[in-house]
Amino acid sequence: QEQLVESGGGLVQAGGSLRLSCAASGRTFRTYAMAWFRQAPGKEREFVGGISWSGRTYYADSVKGRFAISRDNAENTLVLQMNSLKREDTALYYCAADHLRPYTGDVPVNANGYSYWGQGTQVTVSS
Repeated sequence: QEQLVESGGGLVQAGGSLRLSCAASGRTFRTYAMAWFRQAPGKEREFVGGISWSGRTYYADSVKGRFAISRDNAENTLVLQMNSLKREDTALYYCAADHLRPYTGDVPVNANGYSYWGQGTQVTVSS
């Protein structure tokens, strides 16, 4: 059974850093785009950043320059390094993976572009 499991969330002070990981199992996603989304209370789920199968990265303007996405295809793992965290980064962070469009350079920014989702990991940034 395909599964994505996020880890690494927690409570951090503003200006601090966190590293989120997403472990995939049940199948390999190395030829597909993967991404991170987040959802704050009362808000819609939003695209944080994504990475194509070839390693090209895309970021939301709100996190550009502060967050970095990487993937380890051998380990079937996706990583989100978050630096200079702000209170507005507080949200439940989700890992997502596509499985319909292999070997494309595109990274969907809409949630409906992804077929697999993790359960989420909470990130809370305090002032």
